[in-house]
Amino acid sequence: MYTKKVLDHFRKPQNFGKMDKPDGVGKVGNIVCGDVMWLYIKVEKNKNSNDIIKDIKFETFGCVAAIATSSAVTQIAKGKTLDKALTIEKSTIINSLGALPPIKIHCSVLAVDALNEAIYDYLDKSHMNIPVDLAKKHQKLQIEKEIVDDKYKDWINTEEKLHQHE
Repeated sequence: MYTKKVLDHFRKPQNFGKMDKPDGVGKVGNIVCGDVMWLYIKVEKNKNSNDIIKDIKFETFGCVAAIATSSAVTQIAKGKTLDKALTIEKSTIINSLGALPPIKIHCSVLAVDALNEAIYDYLDKSHMNIPVDLAKKHQKLQIEKEIVDDKYKDWINTEEKLHQHE
């Protein structure tokens, strides 16, 4: 059973859609259920010269929980410094939604992973220092991404082509 907040995020997802010219993109997938998520960030300096997530959007192909957690993570991360955004954990998302069925908790991890990957992508493209923990998470996610890409290569290739032509 889903909470009202989960259903609200699913029915009216916040920050849904593709972003033009994002500063960072996180693409992750779950090797068991097949959910795939793209998360896009725009980064700007705040008045203290810290990098903040000025805008954030997502595209998720998955279940109710995957879409709801994607929406929730964008609301939680928007306006935060990159350092603060990197402290967001699955429990942060689950708590913001009230709860998730135990079998759907992996969706909250997927949302956090997509955010981490988008921040990693931004830092990498900007030739900035990448925290050791983030680099380790990225390496682990790359292995999982290869498995998902291989399992769903035909579908993913079609989606990637569609993203390139938009």
